[in-house]
Amino acid sequence: MSKPDVEWDESKNLDNQKKYGVTFYEAQYAFLDESRVIAEDLTHSQAEERFYCFGQNKEGTGILTVRFTYRSGRIRIIGAGYWRKGKKIYEQTNSI
Repeated sequence: MSKPDVEWDESKNLDNQKKYGVTFYEAQYAFLDESRVIAEDLTHSQAEERFYCFGQNKEGTGILTVRFTYRSGRIRIIGAGYWRKGKKIYEQTNSI
C-alpha cells in the first residue's frame, strides 16, 4: 500500500500529543499496516461518519487506535492513541 492521503487540524494534533503522547504524523502509519482493521465509530458518528483504524506504528512495536473520517476524498485524523481496546480488537481480528 502506498502512503495514504492524510490530513489533520494542527491544534488538535498538539492537543492529542499532550494528552496521549501520539502525534498525528505518527498515527498515519497505522493506515500502512497491511493487517490494519477499520471499524465504524458508532458512538461519535453524527454529522459525519467516523471510523477507527487499528494498526501497527511505524516501528511495529505497538498498535495504534486512530479515529478518523473521510473529507473530500482524504483521510482526516481526529484522534489517536495506544488504547487497550484497540489493541485487543486488532489482535482478535488478526488471530495474534
